[in-house]
Amino acid sequence: MILPSWSVAVALGGNLPPLPGRLVTAARALAQLALPASFRCSPLYRTAPVGGPPGQPPYCNAVVLLATTLTPEELLAALQVLEAAAGRERLQPWGPRTLDLDLLWHGSQRRHSPQLVLPHPRLLERSFVLAPLAALDPQLVPPGQPGPGPGRCVADLLAALLPRLPDPPPERLPPPPGWPGL
Repeated sequence: MILPSWSVAVALGGNLPPLPGRLVTAARALAQLALPASFRCSPLYRTAPVGGPPGQPPYCNAVVLLATTLTPEELLAALQVLEAAAGRERLQPWGPRTLDLDLLWHGSQRRHSPQLVLPHPRLLERSFVLAPLAALDPQLVPPGQPGPGPGRCVADLLAALLPRLPDPPPERLPPPPGWPGL
């Protein structure tokens, strides 16, 4: 599926307790930012940490798709407020975190500033993003792919990525109480 121009994607993740409760709270807050009938939330996945210090616990990850009237910068500010409310501290790159909310894309908008790069520059390299997206719609074609044309669907991107990863593939988790996902 080629994305509609209004499509916004946000990745949710964290690896410090209490999980998954904190992700439930974040997903419900994101639903409040969505236009009516536009919010879709993937299942949760357990994933190995990517980068950062060794010995981190596994992450819980999900992705939401929505439409919003917020600009990319306004949405980023809202995501940072949610992270701060969850106790997020930016102590080291790719270190353990209570909540991480990444704006993956905002329609066809492009940004390249110190605060925001759209589409997210590592979106196509992250199984913890591609697996939840594939659960929502395996034929979804994310933006930011090189070359002409629309690019490859998330199912194909994930299938090509998994054999190259040193870690186990993302593991789908049962939905926790209150989870707004599938």
